[in-house]
Amino acid sequence: MKKVLLISLSLTLAALSSAHAAPPKQPKAAGIESPDYAWDAQSSEETLLLKMKGDVAQGKIAYQGCQGCHKPDASGLPDGTYPQLAGQHTTVLIKQMVDVREGRRDNPKMFPFAGKHVVDTQEVADIAAFLNSLPLPGNNDKGPGSGLVRGKALYEQDCVSCHGERGEGNAEKFYPVTTGQHYRYLVRQIAAIRDGSRRNANPKMVKVVKNYSANDIGAVADYISRIGPPEKAEK
Repeated sequence: MKKVLLISLSLTLAALSSAHAAPPKQPKAAGIESPDYAWDAQSSEETLLLKMKGDVAQGKIAYQGCQGCHKPDASGLPDGTYPQLAGQHTTVLIKQMVDVREGRRDNPKMFPFAGKHVVDTQEVADIAAFLNSLPLPGNNDKGPGSGLVRGKALYEQDCVSCHGERGEGNAEKFYPVTTGQHYRYLVRQIAAIRDGSRRNANPKMVKVVKNYSANDIGAVADYISRIGPPEKAEK
């Protein structure tokens, strides 16, 4: 009898320990630091997601776990800590979420809310569809406006071929909508891409911005933050 009670107690303690265990840490997959890194290579989950049709209504429900950081209207925060996501291409949203889930984009703050242990594959598709359906808020953080001539020149020289004249991006090529994005978020991400800490960066963009000074980054980010919105992000 004593042995049975000890076994029962052990199982109960194990269950309690499991229930209060720390959530899994974000995995780390090969990124731009790896010689064989391919920016547009698709994992099995990403390939599946790109064929799926997301449900906007279900995505609104699933997004509730995200809105504490990204806000209910997906406008993010003007201090640059969380990006504006409303109206973004579904392909871009899927790629970035999968990269976080699989550890190509290091984001320990987001992983506990977007990891496979919390959000299933269908919910990723649904969240992407919901975010794409939202209108651009139009109240994003903007830069000081002091380097717009330089910013426009850099944008037209280096950015327009991928991100478009109005910052509309390219859904098919996974180039994000940049218009309406927060100035300080743009500064932070361009610097991270230049410096190699954004490990899921497009090598093509790394080459473009590798010689950008802090002033260059600030100028082009300021210009981008002020571009008027495109008609609507493609799905």
